[in-house]
Amino acid sequence: MVMAPAKILVVDDDPAVRNLIQRFLMKQNYQVEAAEDGKTALTLFEQFNPDLVILDVNLPDVIGFNLCQEMQSRNGVFVLMLTSRTDEADKIRGFSKGADDYLTKPFGLGELEVRVGAILRRQRVITTAEQKRLVFEKLMIDPVRREVALNNQPVLLTALEFDLLHFLASHPGRVWRRAELIQEVWDYEYVGDQRVVDVHIGQIRKKIEIDVTQPALIQTVRGVGYKFESAAHPHHLEVNS
Repeated sequence: MVMAPAKILVVDDDPAVRNLIQRFLMKQNYQVEAAEDGKTALTLFEQFNPDLVILDVNLPDVIGFNLCQEMQSRNGVFVLMLTSRTDEADKIRGFSKGADDYLTKPFGLGELEVRVGAILRRQRVITTAEQKRLVFEKLMIDPVRREVALNNQPVLLTALEFDLLHFLASHPGRVWRRAELIQEVWDYEYVGDQRVVDVHIGQIRKKIEIDVTQPALIQTVRGVGYKFESAAHPHHLEVNS
């Protein structure tokens, strides 16, 4: 079965950047549409239904972070944000609004290709072993529907937050270094600041922990990394697809 080419929407008000990215991605056999502002981007988003949006933070009519949140709220699309700022606080803000990854301008097309490929690989067909629902006391993680519930209430996670939580919960008790998590979840050699892991863990904790200052589920192992702990071991529920 041949997979249809992934659809990518490029949103950037700089025509040179926009055209360069669009031409480059089309050469990689992606279907690509482009928009120069937020209003056009939302219209195209509805019509084109992209798998991934490459989104500039600074747009003439809208703040990229807000547009990212708006698009994510509609169908959980993957978002790769572009920014000319190297400010750490900006990145944290972007991730908290649902961005899956970040590229700081100027960037090389080779790096763009790697990041796009890594994000889209998260759409891969999951194996039967990975289809089992994980249930820990009050927390349920369903990898087929990509849904999480706490006390039977849905928990809204971004695509990357879900992947990170599911990965940790699939190996309860095992301690993972940040570099290992980046390798396993981001799926490429991440050369940026490894604190990107801490940002995402922080976002997940806000959504699933009773007390963020004393997390019970995702625990920090000082000097090493993180582990998923639960008093009850998971019981797997078969998922009928």
